[in-house]
Amino acid sequence: MKILFMGTPEFAQKSLEALIENNYNIVGVFTQPDKPKGRGMKLAPPPVKEIALKHNIPVFQPKSLKDQETFEIIKNLDPDVIAVAAYGKILPKNILDYPKYGCINVHASLLPKYRGASPIQWCIIRGEEKSGVTIMYMNEGLDTGDMILKEEVPIPEDMTAGELHDILAELGAKLLVKTLKDIKGGKITRTPQDDSKASYAPMLTKETGEINWQKSAREIKNLVRGLCPWPVAYTKHEGRVIKVYSVKIVDMKGKPGEVLVSNDRDGLIVACSDGALLLDEIQIEGKRRMKSTEFLRGHRIDEGITLG
Repeated sequence: MKILFMGTPEFAQKSLEALIENNYNIVGVFTQPDKPKGRGMKLAPPPVKEIALKHNIPVFQPKSLKDQETFEIIKNLDPDVIAVAAYGKILPKNILDYPKYGCINVHASLLPKYRGASPIQWCIIRGEEKSGVTIMYMNEGLDTGDMILKEEVPIPEDMTAGELHDILAELGAKLLVKTLKDIKGGKITRTPQDDSKASYAPMLTKETGEINWQKSAREIKNLVRGLCPWPVAYTKHEGRVIKVYSVKIVDMKGKPGEVLVSNDRDGLIVACSDGALLLDEIQIEGKRRMKSTEFLRGHRIDEGITLG
């Protein structure tokens, strides 16, 4: 069975590595173009490209999937199945219809919940207690295809999006391998999604991370967890951005956004609508990431002021 793999970030890297370890015939890899990275803004390859080149798998980085040239590449590779994991591009109908066994996708949520670009983050932001991976057939809709396999994992109270990402990447790789074995063995069952239970996980922006202190401590904590390690929740103090990487709920009251405690023993505690939060790990513009107690040894944020 000839496989064309499409994926870009670290999440997809795990799936590609699993295919390689299980000796699948990967005829090519499609991934996003190299992007500028770091202070020098030098072009850097996506994680999936690095793995593919390391194993001498042909790599293609088309800017568009809609032109005839790209379709000719796929026809020449002649895959039996296209396996997709966090590729970042929508597949047009002619590509979806081409492979004998169709196009399958590794999606990091329990569909039909959290269709869209950022299911891992929104699952945590919205306070879900479980997530998982769904392997699905792809169609022209946004994550609307029939489901093949699904497996769930619990979300502990303090788990971040980064931690959940790593668990789901490993799980997705395992389920992809199982799905391909079942396809080859003719054991696939298709389960249509219930559209009435669908929810959407839109793409994250920097603005997503701005903390609204009028919200509850739990809601803000979920936002912080859901946006760690990227793009990171934040608030502002005297025009400077304070990135917030972790918080703890504390039993104190005050005006939303008010700094209740600010010292190098107890850290930085800020009021929200129904209580308060210790901003445990923060990063001020121009400084490294550190505990708020450490930051307050050499810097001052006055108690009584309002953040945001």
